[in-house]
Amino acid sequence: MNDKTYLSVKNLTKEIKNNLILDDINLDLNKGKIYGFKGKNGSGKTMLFRAICGLINPTKGEIHIGNKKLGQDISFPESVGVIIEYPGFLPDFTGIQNLKMLAELTGKIGEKEIREMILAVGLNPDDKKKFKKYSLGMKQRLGIAQALMEEPDLIILDEPTNALDSEAVELVKNLLIKMKEKNKLILIASHDKEDLEFLSDEIFAIESGKIVEHRVLKEAINENKN
Repeated sequence: MNDKTYLSVKNLTKEIKNNLILDDINLDLNKGKIYGFKGKNGSGKTMLFRAICGLINPTKGEIHIGNKKLGQDISFPESVGVIIEYPGFLPDFTGIQNLKMLAELTGKIGEKEIREMILAVGLNPDDKKKFKKYSLGMKQRLGIAQALMEEPDLIILDEPTNALDSEAVELVKNLLIKMKEKNKLILIASHDKEDLEFLSDEIFAIESGKIVEHRVLKEAINENKN
């Protein structure tokens, strides 16, 4: 792992009931970049994200985040914001109540930052509607707000534009670009080729749990900034 690498995945393999779910994945990823992951349903994208979050244990291989080994030095990434599959919140509480409860677990941010992020994703922090009454798009917006509100070092978003209208997609794109400019490491899986290519510095294609393609899209732009 070089000095710039924040997330290192080495020979990551995962087998479940003799099925190879992840097949010798190797990645060295840096802060200040957005990495896109594309592949069909069941290709291994979500399982890779679960492994990086510490939600599943690899059969073989290692994951290092900020020079700490996952599963040894840390059980989960120390600074991470995640959406994997559908965001889940307490159904009988409002959006801001849910985010306040989550924020209290770490104590990193207060109501001001929470309200700002709710507004940034296009929701109203003063909306009295309970989460169970939210539309799919509103639920997704709130999920993105919780993933980004503490401005974590590592952001992992699995299909973040699911159920979002075009206005919300643009809000999310702008938020992610701002997070990248704040030197965050962002991983995105998306079926939307256009959005993925617009946002990503590099794109990895996954098939049957194996990386089959790696394209660098914006290396020259980033190098000129340094």
